[in-house]
Amino acid sequence: TVASTGEAVKWTTPLGLKVIQPYKDEKPHEVKTVVQRVRLVSRENMPVKKQKQKTAFPPNFVHSLDSTHLLMTALKYCARGKTFAGVHDSYWTHACDVEELALELREQFIKLYKLPILEDLERELLEYYPHLEGKLPPIPKKGDLDLEVVKRSPYFFS
Repeated sequence: TVASTGEAVKWTTPLGLKVIQPYKDEKPHEVKTVVQRVRLVSRENMPVKKQKQKTAFPPNFVHSLDSTHLLMTALKYCARGKTFAGVHDSYWTHACDVEELALELREQFIKLYKLPILEDLERELLEYYPHLEGKLPPIPKKGDLDLEVVKRSPYFFS
């Protein structure tokens, strides 16, 4: 595994943003002052938490795709002079523009998931961690879902 090398798991989102899982052992240090005690935690030069690196990767990878979708939507929508706010999987705009935002987020979802996401991840993991050659599970075959169906799905994103 990646964590067994002592490295944090890292990857790049489809928008080019670097993600590095920050899970490392902690070295607490207490500082006493006249007023209080403060506990400082340093992770610098500490080993990675191997199990946490392993178990956190799948959900964190999915979260990175969710955030990529949010950013893709925000960038396109705001480029048209529209107001956008969002957190994780909740997107907001003015009530009069909700339908337009709903269309844009569908378009960006389709654009994102037409990309070879797992193939790109595999290539990048092998670049960073060559010892994984031949050890990664095969990429699942794509099914026959036509992503365009999300354009007609009333409950795709609500």
